Amino acid sequence: MAAAITISQIAQHVGEEVTLRGWVYDKTETKKVFFVMFRDGTGLVQGVGFKPDLSEALIAQLTALTQESAVVVTGVVQANPKAEKSVPHGYELTITAVEVLQVASDYPITPKEHGTDFLMDNRHLWLRSKRQWAIMRIRATIVHTLRNWLDDRGFLLVDTPIITPTAGENTTNLFEIDYFGEPAYLAQTGQLYNEANMMAFGKVYCFGPTFRAEKSKTRRHLMEFWMLEPEIAHCTLEELMDIEEQMIAHVVSAVLEKHQPELAILERDLSRLEAIKAPFARISYDEAVKRIQAAYEAETDPERKEFLKIEWGDDFGGAHETAVAEMFDRPVFVYHYPTAVKAFYMQPVEGRPEVCRSVDLLAPEGYGEVTGGSERIFDVALMDERVKNFGIDPNAYSWYLDLRRFGSVPHAGFGLGLERTVAWICGLDHLREAIPYARILNRKYP
Repeated sequence: MAAAITISQIAQHVGEEVTLRGWVYDKTETKKVFFVMFRDGTGLVQGVGFKPDLSEALIAQLTALTQESAVVVTGVVQANPKAEKSVPHGYELTITAVEVLQVASDYPITPKEHGTDFLMDNRHLWLRSKRQWAIMRIRATIVHTLRNWLDDRGFLLVDTPIITPTAGENTTNLFEIDYFGEPAYLAQTGQLYNEANMMAFGKVYCFGPTFRAEKSKTRRHLMEFWMLEPEIAHCTLEELMDIEEQMIAHVVSAVLEKHQPELAILERDLSRLEAIKAPFARISYDEAVKRIQAAYEAETDPERKEFLKIEWGDDFGGAHETAVAEMFDRPVFVYHYPTAVKAFYMQPVEGRPEVCRSVDLLAPEGYGEVTGGSERIFDVALMDERVKNFGIDPNAYSWYLDLRRFGSVPHAGFGLGLERTVAWICGLDHLREAIPYARILNRKYP
């Protein structure tokens, strides 16, 4: 009896008759041969049926197969270096039997080119394509690796609420909901609650969906995205950067080790990923502004030059981040941003209150900020003053201010945007492919 296996296990069964359960990814036919590409979620394998060796019934079954028909296929595993479309490469299946579970209707996504709107309207089906399959598998490994890296270093996963009574970052970017007659909001971040968790457990992280009501159409923005947010007691900004670079380098290494076939499907330039090793460069905001201003002076393209304009005190836009990142072959930390462009809870630099102990990690190749973090204000008097200066209602944040009244300690944390990290590692043009079902401006279907 043929052993039931997955395509990912096929290399272990060369010369054996096996059974696979999956779907028809593609099919071509000549006078003498059927070539059927099967997928089962773990990989793809080319099935070959030589017509002179097949029964009339099996020929009829193979002839009737359409794209995405559900099947149980049996065959003998063969090593064939020319089977480059199979994943893993170099194996094919000589078909001996097919059980058809369902013949699919006309499948809307064909090998021809489709527009982005059409593909997004059919996202529930587009996920079956080889490229999207590769992206989602890499995304899963990134999530798994991030969590394991933190778990193995004593961080505790503590979940934070999605429905919150106040803003975590900027009140203009909130999705408001009706909470039994009272206003509430979808969380922009889990950080404030994570600081409370940190006071209980020392080193914690949360990992979940966050929401920003930004009316942005750029390739770097989503309305709903996933964020990893570690928070660490007795941690300085410099120690925080150490943690970030070690974790990011480990994640990239894990993807390179596990996903060579998927990266090949995405045609990813592996040399760019192989360069991602700690330590990463670290420059101050002051130095970054000088570098951008020099790039502005040297720029000859009028349109690009306009986007590079910057004065000290301005927050970075996408063009600024890209200009800085292009100066390095791996991610670069930019630290000590102006206090006015950062959140209210960030610790000021001693002797320079106009600058805060903050840091962003900019990915190379134009992917922008993938992490943002800071030391948090831990002095209750300073936090009270900051809340007052920012015009924040202290009653709405009384529980958060309590953290500074009962056993406050210096601490720091950061947030990592999962989709930006996936897009960068996979080399994607837009974040919409980095998440299974993208929520972008004017799109919430499917």
